[in-house]
Amino acid sequence: MSEKTESLGLVGQLQLLVEKLFGQADRIPTVAFDVAMRVGIAMVFWQSARTKVEGALTLKQSTFFLFQYEYALPIVPHEIAAYMATYAEHFFPILIVFGFAARFGAAALLMMTLVIQIFVYPGAWATHLLWASLLLYIVARGAGVLSIDHLIKRRFA
Repeated sequence: MSEKTESLGLVGQLQLLVEKLFGQADRIPTVAFDVAMRVGIAMVFWQSARTKVEGALTLKQSTFFLFQYEYALPIVPHEIAAYMATYAEHFFPILIVFGFAARFGAAALLMMTLVIQIFVYPGAWATHLLWASLLLYIVARGAGVLSIDHLIKRRFA
């Protein structure tokens, strides 16, 4: 141990260790976080969508059953809700991943998350809070520089 680190005391030495371990984390480009958030949240909804269909976009009978008895939304008839949710879970994640109208796609999935939280699984707030946080970031900040939205903005701004 050097004379300098000895004079820091235990707290100072721990702080120095933390800075050495994590000091370079702020060098990770923001674009990496933007893409990771977009892909991560999109996959949650995409994977859910794929469990509801056979083939490309044919809804399974079990999907209608779930919407009628498990989800039981009070606002929309279960047949319509099944189609709306399934197609939304396919369409909006694609927008988010490519960063094309990403704020719109994220806002739509945020509304879906709120409906799920309020009417379907109110006890799953920890999961829905995580989803909402990622979606709110995209709504507030956009898709980032590695996106179609950014290219459009640069082209027409």
